[in-house]
This record gives sequence, structure tokens and C-alpha cells, in this order.
Amino acid sequence: MPDNLLIIESPAKARTIRKYLGPDFKIMASIGHVKDLPVNRLGVDIQNDFKPEYVTIKGKHKILKELKAAGKQAEAVYLAPDPDREGEAIAWHIAEELKNGAKDKDKKIYRVLFNELTARAIREAVASPQALDKNKFDSQQARRILDRLVGYEISPLLWKKVKGGLSAGRVQSVTVKMICDREREIQAFESEEYWSLTAHLQTGDPPPFEARLFKYAGKKVALKNEDDTLKIVSEITGLPFKVTTITKKQTRKNPSPPFITSLLQQEAFRKLRFPAKKTMSVAQSLYEGVDLGERGVVGLITYMRTDSFRLSNEAVGEARTFIEERFGKEYLPETPNRFKSRKDAQEAHEAIRPTSSRLTPDVVGPYLSKDQLALYSLIWKRFLACQMSPAILDKTQADIRAGKATFRANGSIMVFPGFTALYQEGSDDAAGDKNGNAQLPALEKDQVLMLIKLVPAQHFTQPPPRYTEASLIRALEENGIGRPSTYAAILANISGREYVSIEKGRFRPTELGFLVTNLLVARFPEVMDTAFTAQMEHNLDRIERGEVGWTDILREFYISFEKALNQAKRDIKWEVVTDIMCERCHRPMAIRSGRNGIFLACTGYPECKNTANFTRDEKGRIHLETPAETGRQEGICEKCGRPMVVKNGKYGSFVACSGYPACKNIWNPAPVNTGVPCPEEGCGGMLVERTSKKGKKFYSCSRYPDCTFATWDEPYDDVCPECGTRVLSIKRKKDGKAVLVCRKKGCGYKRPSEN
Repeated sequence: MPDNLLIIESPAKARTIRKYLGPDFKIMASIGHVKDLPVNRLGVDIQNDFKPEYVTIKGKHKILKELKAAGKQAEAVYLAPDPDREGEAIAWHIAEELKNGAKDKDKKIYRVLFNELTARAIREAVASPQALDKNKFDSQQARRILDRLVGYEISPLLWKKVKGGLSAGRVQSVTVKMICDREREIQAFESEEYWSLTAHLQTGDPPPFEARLFKYAGKKVALKNEDDTLKIVSEITGLPFKVTTITKKQTRKNPSPPFITSLLQQEAFRKLRFPAKKTMSVAQSLYEGVDLGERGVVGLITYMRTDSFRLSNEAVGEARTFIEERFGKEYLPETPNRFKSRKDAQEAHEAIRPTSSRLTPDVVGPYLSKDQLALYSLIWKRFLACQMSPAILDKTQADIRAGKATFRANGSIMVFPGFTALYQEGSDDAAGDKNGNAQLPALEKDQVLMLIKLVPAQHFTQPPPRYTEASLIRALEENGIGRPSTYAAILANISGREYVSIEKGRFRPTELGFLVTNLLVARFPEVMDTAFTAQMEHNLDRIERGEVGWTDILREFYISFEKALNQAKRDIKWEVVTDIMCERCHRPMAIRSGRNGIFLACTGYPECKNTANFTRDEKGRIHLETPAETGRQEGICEKCGRPMVVKNGKYGSFVACSGYPACKNIWNPAPVNTGVPCPEEGCGGMLVERTSKKGKKFYSCSRYPDCTFATWDEPYDDVCPECGTRVLSIKRKKDGKAVLVCRKKGCGYKRPSEN
């Protein structure tokens, strides 16, 4: 029997570690947490200084019994869950169970921290174990209790006052509020027209280039309408375009820092379209170890939950040697690049990096899945690039005069690629700065250029974009909401609720999201305040540093929370009042939620029971829907012979049997025929407009289920002139203009719609 027991939380990690430890260690996995607060009750004794009630998680009794039995036989126990607060909580609960079941109350129990699963790191960690960190455990415990208090105290109020099944969360609800606030910014945004004037020019030698109107009569110009623009066009047409000023300068572009958790999640979304939850799952598998054939099981990256840019000297030294060998000495800076972490960073772990620079994507690729290889390549390239020389660019700026108008052209030439030879960071701005990266021909002062054409163009200012996963994570980090290790869970939670929808990769609040957010802000303004939530995260960090007791933070929070909670319980009506007046009693209508969705109800209820469905326009203004005449007979039920009558539901009017619930026959409204033939060869059906279960419009073949063709885009009866694909898609821009595009992926054909 081995003298020592090492307990890890993951079977995959256990397999990797087993390779590097000798026969003196028995290795077992707890498979995550073994203890937690109970599911069916609060589990926190508020009157007894917030004492938590921990119970064994369902399904974990057997493994806990096995761990306790093995612990009794071992001379020493080494607890090695992940080196973060969650891992500390797993270790702490296992240690408590082992102590309670041990005859020897002085059993040696150690904490082991693995930042990477390599032979050196594992052996060094086991050779120098630590004591359990009570401050770190208390910090996690405080977070868990805070989340339980908010979730279990507010959610029942939502069930009672609004609708069953709703939930509130300390961080989740604030995140939804941020999405709602962004939507209100978009709704309140007033687009303004502006124009640009671009001159397409050339010298005697290629390439042609573009210059944009910059000044007029010596002053910076802002073209507000077509008349002003065409006036300048008319004035300078036929005039010579002469180069007046040329400015050249050399600039250096420094590499980005290595990945921390939030940056990895953002970049994986931008470049790989990985949701944060998937990024962390794939990263976990890379950290825990992959079987590399003759090399055996190897942990490929360091621990992926970190907010520090710190890198070990050994890792940097190996990277510099590799860079010089692979790229040459000119790609290696004289001294290693160092990056400063954020002020509030914990600095507990290194940045995310490969465990060895020599484990290149080409070397490990044959042993990885497609997703693993994509993420590992991203991490490996980012780490190597962060230790490479800057890129050097020659930038040229030329001012070109035509009468009173001055045009400006910008261009750049890569003199030395530096780190960009390996890696370039992604951007949330898909458009980028195309003109600034254009290549300019050799230009000289007073040189007269040939005008190819003048292009006036109309533009409109754009509202702030809706959040993607990447931009939302950045906003959470900037506002101090949550911590890097919690972002994936936050985004997974809000994506799984009906509070937000995801349209074209961006978060948009639903009516339910708006309603719940408005109600919570009105009754729990402190809990829903981003600054307060950020301060609470700071307080959790203070607990971990031992600067304040966890119960002190909970007491301070609960004083104001309990007051708001009691007031919310006394509040009879939870509703959002609108400026729409009831047509029956002329009292305001309020937004409410029911089993059929969100609707308007008279605030005079129960005296007045008037309700109505509504929609919002792009400005967020509410408009009443004109419902079908409820109760009007529409034929006879073919199942029971009773009258079929018009009813209104979550997705509009429908016809149902008046014998409900004894008879549940429903006639769905006839789908609207678009007049566009189904593109499937030999089908002969027509495309009709239908509504999905979530109320979203789509188009499918009238011969369904015999033909399963369907599309979200509005169809147009025409053939793509480039690839021959039958039926085009109608895409509508933000300014309302329609564009016809080929629906075949990769074709790219489009043209303005004539309608």
C-alpha cells in the first residue's frame, strides 16, 4: 500500500500526474466538488453569522466514502485540485471529511498547487507542499453565500410577483442589465447623415491609390449633405491635383502580451468563434494532459484561470532560444519583453502559455482534436510572439491640393515584420483601417497626379454595436464585474435563459429581459448597480488577502439588502407602467408576464381586466397590436364537433376548439405564400412565411415535410448570375435599404434591391 494519497478533482489530471509520481503515491479523483449548499433550501443561517449548511452532493457519497477509506490508510494526504478559489474549496471540504473520519486527528494533510502538469512542475510541487489557504477558502465561501442569498431570496419574489420559473443572480442580473442598457443606447441613438469625398488618383506608375477630402479653404471639413459635397465636386472638376506635403515616419508596433483568461476568451471568440464556455473546456483538456504517443500524456498549457501577465524565467529563456533558431537573431529583442498586469490582478499564476515552446502545433497536431489544435495554436503563437521583436513600418502621409480642397492619403509599408511574422491580434472592428494600410506609390512634392474619378458617398453615424461574447467579456473586465474564472459561467447562464437572445453572434435583450431588469433595478438598485458589484468583487479579493473577515463583508451587504428585500415583499404590484392608456377605463397599461408571454395589462386590475399584445419599433416605442376578434367562431372542430373560435396567444392569434381542455384541437393560421418557388430541384412547392416556436419569422417549403428546405432570410425570386444558385436572399441594412445577396456560402454576389 502506498504511503501517500494524492487527491485531484479530475480523472484526466489524475492520469497525467500518475505518469510522473512513483509507487509511493496512490492517486484518486474526487470528480469535482463533494460538498455544497443544499439545492432545495437556502442553506445559510443568517441569524447565526451566515453559517453555511454543507451537504454531500447527490451522487458523491460513494467517492467520498472511498476517499475517506484511502485517507485512513495513508501516512500523508496531498490535496491537489485546481490552484484557484474553487479548487481551494474542493480541497477544504475533502480535508474536513478526512479529519472527521480519521482516528489520527493529527493526520498530515497538505495542499499541492500545479500550475502546469509537467514532470518538473509536478515533482517540485509535491516536494514542497503547502498548508490549506483558509483566506482563499473564505473568499470562495463568501462568494457562494452572496450568490445564494441573492438568488434564493429574490427569485421566489419573481415567481410570486411576475412569473414562475424566473431567476435572479448577483452577477447574472447585472450582466443582463448591461445588455439592456446597451440596447437602450441603440434605441435612443439618432443617426446623422454625413458625406465623404474620395479622389482615386494615380501617378505614371502603379498602384492607383485613394485620398479623402480633409480640408477646404484651409479648414477641416465636415460634409453634412449631398449639396455641399456636389458643390465641391463641381468646383474642383478639371483642376490639377498637386502633391503639397509628404510626411514620412517610421513606427514600431509592439507585440501583445501573453494570454490571461479574459484575453484568451476574447481572442478565441474573434478568431475561432468559440463561446467562452467552449474555450475554457478545450483549454482544460489541454492543461490536464493529452496523450502524445511515445511522449506519453503531457500537459500542454499552464493553468488557464489567471489574470497575471507574469512569465517564468525558464519559459522565457526557452522561448528566446527557439525564436533565434526558428526565425533568426533579428527577431529576438535584446532583453526579454515584460508586461505589467492590471492593478487589481491577483498574480497567483503565470500567464497562459505552452508548457514547452518546442511542442509546436506541428508536433502535437496529430494527437489533438480540431478544436484542441486550433486553441493550442492560438496560445502557442501568442506566447512566442510576445517575446519577439516589434514590427517596423514606414508610414507615409501625403496632402494633395485641388483648388481650395485638400485631400489626404495615408499608406504604410512593412519594413520588418517582427512578431507579425507569427501572430496578429484579432479585432472587434471587422472593417479595420483599410486606407491607412494601403500602399502608396513613390510621391514627390509638387508632383501633379492624374485623377481617375471623384467618388462622393453618403454615410450615416452608427449606434454603438450590441455586445458579442468578446466585447461583453471586455466590458465585464473593465467594469470589474465578476472575475476571469467566472466569465464563461456568466455568459453560459444568460445565454441559457430567456432574458437575452443571440442574433448574428450578438446579445439582444428580450422583452422578458427588459421587464425583469426594470423590476429589479426599481426594487434592488444597489444589487443591480455595476459599481456596487465591482466593489463586492474587490471585497472578495480583500478576504483572500486576509485584510477583512468574510462574515464582516456579508453583514455589511445584508443590512441594506434585507431592507430592500422586505420592501419588495410589501410591494403589491410588480409592474412596469407605460404611457399607453387603457381603451376601456383610461388608466395606464403596464407590462406584465404570463404563461403566454409578455403583454400589456390595465393597472386598474382587478376592476378592469383589459389586456393587449404589443410590439416595439427600433426606437423602443410600444405599439399596440390589433388582435383578431377573440371568441369569433371560425368553423366546426373536426374532432369533437364543437365550434372553433379565435384566441390570442404568445405568438399572435390562432383558432382553437371551444371545448378546451377536453379537446385540444388547434388550427394554425395558413402560412403566407411569398410567391417564390422552392429552389429544391424538382420540388414544385412554394416558399411560405412561418413562425418558429420562439416567435421568429422564417421561410420554408409549402410541401413540408416532403421537402425540408428552410431559410431565415426573406427570399427573392431570381438566379445568381455568378454561380447560378436559385432564389436570392433579401438583406436589409440599418438605414432600411435592401440588398439582394446570393445565399450560397462563399459566392459573395450582391446588388441593390429595386424595391
